[in-house]
Amino acid sequence: MRKNLQNIKLDTTGLQKQEAPKSVDTAEGISIQSHYTAKAIETAKHLDFAAGIPPYLRGPYSTMYTQKPWTIRQYAGFSTAAESNTFYKRNLAAGQNALSVAFDLATHRGYDSDHERVIGDVGKAGVAIDTVEDMIALFSGIPLDSISVSMTMNGAILPILAFYIVAAEAQDIPVSALAGTIQNDILKEFMVRNTYIYPPAPSMAIVADILKYTSTYMPKFNGISISGYHMLEAGASCDIELAYTLADGLEYLRTGINAGIPVDTLAPRLSFFWGIGMNHFMEIAKLRAARVLWAKIVKQFQPENPKSLALRAHCQTSGWSLTAQDPHTNIARTTVEAMAAVFGGTQSLHTNALDEAMALPTDASARIARNTQLYILKETQITKTIDPWGGSFYVEKLTHDLIQKSWQLLQDIERLGGMTKAIATGKPKAKIEAAAAKKQAKIDAGEDIIVGVNAFNAEKAHLISTLEIDTEAVRLEQIKRLKTVKAQRNNAKVKEALAKLTKAAETLKSNAYKTNAAPTNLLQLTINAARVRATLGEISNALEQVFGRHEAPVALASGVYKTTLKDNNSAFNKAKALVERLIAETGRPPKILVSKIGQDGHDRGAKVIATAYTDIGFKVEMAPLFLTPKEVTRLALEKDVDVLGISSQVAGHKTLIPQVVKALESQNRSDIMVIVGGVIPKKDYSFLKDAGAAAVFGPGSKISDTAIHILEKLLALNA
Repeated sequence: MRKNLQNIKLDTTGLQKQEAPKSVDTAEGISIQSHYTAKAIETAKHLDFAAGIPPYLRGPYSTMYTQKPWTIRQYAGFSTAAESNTFYKRNLAAGQNALSVAFDLATHRGYDSDHERVIGDVGKAGVAIDTVEDMIALFSGIPLDSISVSMTMNGAILPILAFYIVAAEAQDIPVSALAGTIQNDILKEFMVRNTYIYPPAPSMAIVADILKYTSTYMPKFNGISISGYHMLEAGASCDIELAYTLADGLEYLRTGINAGIPVDTLAPRLSFFWGIGMNHFMEIAKLRAARVLWAKIVKQFQPENPKSLALRAHCQTSGWSLTAQDPHTNIARTTVEAMAAVFGGTQSLHTNALDEAMALPTDASARIARNTQLYILKETQITKTIDPWGGSFYVEKLTHDLIQKSWQLLQDIERLGGMTKAIATGKPKAKIEAAAAKKQAKIDAGEDIIVGVNAFNAEKAHLISTLEIDTEAVRLEQIKRLKTVKAQRNNAKVKEALAKLTKAAETLKSNAYKTNAAPTNLLQLTINAARVRATLGEISNALEQVFGRHEAPVALASGVYKTTLKDNNSAFNKAKALVERLIAETGRPPKILVSKIGQDGHDRGAKVIATAYTDIGFKVEMAPLFLTPKEVTRLALEKDVDVLGISSQVAGHKTLIPQVVKALESQNRSDIMVIVGGVIPKKDYSFLKDAGAAAVFGPGSKISDTAIHILEKLLALNA
């Protein structure tokens, strides 16, 4: 019998008696309440803002996805240019509508594949590009006048952008027809990602020349994409990522204007690149807050075109949030993060694959990642509404709070003289590293839940097949291609073109790197060198002779990990007790050298380990970045350490770790224990142990537990 709904009464007595949960503080220092009403947003000033109208809170375009959805990109590149080209074509045929190119670390750092420093890095974390011929092969059969190309490149940006332009010329495509973006965000490299080549001052002069060239000759191409993604991945909370990324944007805006580019020419061509983590509603609020703050920043330069105030965003789901344990659950994580990017109003999106906590994605996992966007686009009806969470008391309050907090942080940077000067103080980098250490401590203590890592763990590890690159085969193939190019070119013309680059660099340096000091644009000179087939390494070296190579100072935070953990954390206390026992037996604390080797600059894990081990009681030495196996061995001997800890993220471990072990053996120091940690597939553990590693700690390992394992081994050796 159907009941009349009007006669049904809801008994809320029990609910009214329940005590409201207490508020929860986030990493951003924002207090999350148990419930929100209209009163929560009474002081918010952004509520009447519309999409397509400054300050663009609800999106840079008035109709947003109702007329045109976001662009589906997949960040990809591996092995040789030919293999990556095949991969790109499959993705384009399957529904991807733009390309996003990942380059290997040798390329990022300005080395040709035959350089001794990149033996373990060629083709591993991206595609190897040494010459124009490689770039031509990368885009073979892909019309560059109709496919938008995004390139994540900062250090070796001059040769890479020049190669791209010359590769288009090989397709008879003029530079004016090229559409896409190149990252060109060198400031964040000095804070987090570390794929720089030259020091900050000449690097900013290069940024200015690229902005001048692209704004003059490439109307469809964005000469810079200002990245917060790598800050998020390095440990920054949303307010820090937001503030520091916008501070970088402000610095680039000033740089371009000082170089003579009008604000209404420059500002509409700047784009932003955000990371999207698992704090779902905070991420939605972050994108909305970013647009309001950027409009406020640009407005001070008095643009006449309202489009100059609009922030356009590319987003990528977090790689750090992915877990190696039960990796199929990463599909859900990526989906949640992708939804946040879409709800926040991104203009393009990359979704990470389920296996990227261990290796580069396979074809199958890349398809799942790409199709995740297609499901959201085609099946959810999300695109039918502009700003779906607009009006939500919760999301509007988060947006308001992020605007306030991030603006305060941005003003802190301004008081230091802007981001370039702030970076020189080390304060932005230190703040991000402290946030990372605090986050790891909360995970290790079980306060922040990572399903399958510190809670709800699977009874049995679930192994999956991962993509593996034969680095040596790729390196030999690249060397062969290099030799062919050098044999067929006019070396006198190459020498002349490189000499002009060096001369222009000398002029810049003598004029204190003023943005209008170079007699000829550096990118134009690099294009000329590329046309005569100068290599990426030769071009980079022509500038390095004058600019030098940047070497970042080594600094460690202490106390953050310890103070975040509770006093009764049993694992931490056990590790400290083992240190005290070892001191009693040997007369000194255990000494560890924490190192990256090869060209991998992603040092979040290494820095967190070093910070935590310091708090546990180890004597910690932190190695400079980019050492070879021989160099890190020499440093371990100089520091007289008990343990050499090597952090790996980009799959060079099977090449580089055996070299370290052999180098120690050659010095009769096999007593130094080699420990390996980082993004390492489970199937490689036995290989590394057979090669001489005493222990391997994969993603998700609790730091205190790793310390206990090492200390027990040291005590056994001293027994």
